[in-house]
Amino acid sequence: MMSGRSMSAAARPARSKISGFAVIGAALLAAVFFQGCAVAVFPPSVAGKPYVRLYSRVGDTAVWIVSGPYIRERLDEEFTNFGQHYGFRFIPKDEFWLDDQGAPGEEPFFIEHLLVECRLMAGGMAYDPALDEADKVEQAARDKTPLAREGEALLKAGRRDELIARIHQQLLSELSRDVKVWIVDGELVRDVFDIDFTEGGHDKVYSFVPANEVWLDNDVLPGERRFILLHEMHERHLMSLGWKYAEAHADSSRIEYDCRRHPEKLDAALRAEIEKNRDLPAPLRKASAGRS
Repeated sequence: MMSGRSMSAAARPARSKISGFAVIGAALLAAVFFQGCAVAVFPPSVAGKPYVRLYSRVGDTAVWIVSGPYIRERLDEEFTNFGQHYGFRFIPKDEFWLDDQGAPGEEPFFIEHLLVECRLMAGGMAYDPALDEADKVEQAARDKTPLAREGEALLKAGRRDELIARIHQQLLSELSRDVKVWIVDGELVRDVFDIDFTEGGHDKVYSFVPANEVWLDNDVLPGERRFILLHEMHERHLMSLGWKYAEAHADSSRIEYDCRRHPEKLDAALRAEIEKNRDLPAPLRKASAGRS
């Protein structure tokens, strides 16, 4: 899913969809222990319960692990791996939010990114150029890791199929028909192919995704996978019909958000989208046989 940090300038939706959340009045200091040290932090300042735990502090900024499902269902469906105030106005200025993910370990990269993005946007830079600069810093940090070096070596050696096999983690056979649905190593995808890959994607958006496949990031918790898959299947079908990405993404976000608010609709909606991808008209099915 190209959303949040990863969407092109023309396609990125306006942020600050939600504003004016009640601020908790009396801020009582709480003791939070991080790496053996007691750190004084203020209680969460946004109404509701998006906070899971304090991850760290960077200067005066508190880095919180938050509930992505809570945020996507109640605040902004476009929130993905992380965010800061100038991208999502409901995040307090002195906080970074990191999604509580199914495959943790990338938090240091996200913090590196947020430090640059927040600093530049606080100084008046627009989101798109700030995102690009932050991506460069994040990518430089990723390139130093053994995982990224392993993936790059396979790619440079022309062993692309071996790299894809390494990225594939689990085939969701119960949700796969003509289009195969894979849980993938999201960190390796971000390291080697696209740093802005988040939540999911498919062959009509990403040239590195093999034909007739949808990928779900292993960072996505099992309880959210079907919502993300609904989005990706709907988006893929629309793009197969000739829709531009921006319009297809916006319509898919609309359907996903509706099902998040009314989960009783999800099963039927997902079955319908899987069938639409299965029953593409012959010319469109042929066009999807190669990588786009």
